[in-house]
Amino acid sequence: MVTSTVKLEEVRRMQRAEGMAAVLAIGTATPANCVYQTDYPDYYFRVTNSEHLTNLKERFQRMCESSQIRKRYTHLTEEILQENPSMCVFTAPSLDARQDMVVAEVPKLGKAAAEEAIKEWGQPMSRITHLVFCTTNGVDMPGADYQVAKILGLPTSVKRLMMYQQGCFAGGTVLRVAKDLAENNRGARVLVVCSEIMAMAFRGPSESHLDSLVGHALFGDGAAAVIVGSDPDEAADERPLFQIVSASQTILPGTEDAIVGHLREVGLTFHLLKDVPEFISDSVEGALTDAFMPLGVHDWNSIFWVVHPGGPAILDQVEEKVALHKARMRASRNVLSEYGNMASATVLFVLDEMRKLSADDGHATTGEGMDWGVLFGFGPGLTVETIVLHSVPITAAAPLIMQ
Repeated sequence: MVTSTVKLEEVRRMQRAEGMAAVLAIGTATPANCVYQTDYPDYYFRVTNSEHLTNLKERFQRMCESSQIRKRYTHLTEEILQENPSMCVFTAPSLDARQDMVVAEVPKLGKAAAEEAIKEWGQPMSRITHLVFCTTNGVDMPGADYQVAKILGLPTSVKRLMMYQQGCFAGGTVLRVAKDLAENNRGARVLVVCSEIMAMAFRGPSESHLDSLVGHALFGDGAAAVIVGSDPDEAADERPLFQIVSASQTILPGTEDAIVGHLREVGLTFHLLKDVPEFISDSVEGALTDAFMPLGVHDWNSIFWVVHPGGPAILDQVEEKVALHKARMRASRNVLSEYGNMASATVLFVLDEMRKLSADDGHATTGEGMDWGVLFGFGPGLTVETIVLHSVPITAAAPLIMQ
């Protein structure tokens, strides 16, 4: 019996990685069709045959002007919408047309982001052991995870996990899941893909549902992919960017109705309360304290910030609550300006932007000499994902040792 126990413990040790999970590469992709925010109100009310709603259009224009968004990308073009007029009506049955569209396009956009991440990673695709795919759109069987594995040409033995209908917080969720997979499976290389195409939620305006207009002023399409693994292979030139130190998820009590989505014959409907930025900003201090207390970090301006930019009010109120310097949110504001809110993919765009802001700086992936950082995902629930990151110097890949 003793001999058997020793053998099992040895097997357990052999199955698990020695080091902490790290982001090894990042890739992003967007559809070709770009819309500029200054032009969008005219375009949106024209393609939805709603130009007679002049007061509503003026209100929507003010929403777009205050969004801090310069441009967004979308799979939907005017030609596609002309071919699918039911998508331009607020309540017309249109689920089949939407479903056919996103089931095909979500994996394609995810593939484009994955190829960018794999190219940066520089390793054979055969080394990918796990695939985590996340999207808010296009529930189908086999799912988008299967489809992207097939079109990428991943090994048939790749272990897949499909995550549907998580929403905007899921950019943090996928990193939490990838950390567990990488650290508990020796040699694992996890390909994470978040691909979001908002065609399920596009519809004409309604005077009785102004929260729907808020979504139309913010949401865009995009996909992001990361490679996550432990124990980087220096001989193969694997170079970690960020170590994933810890990950947690919290549901904010009493906020279950703050952001909700319902899949109906008319597509995916969203409902948002104006209190969302306040609910989120009120939770941030506690999440930071819980995550960084074991590390002895108490100055929130001494860490780098990778925050899901759900909208400008969220960023503004988080800054105010924890007295952040404006520079801390620069990566999040840049992504919001150039891409809008792309649901789960957005915070991974911000992570990519964080390292790109000063890729030539040389002393750290954040470019500001900051070792520690936080990644926040916010979404329906209200759910908050908190990821503690450790920046790895560009010129070295020294392991982080937790005492």
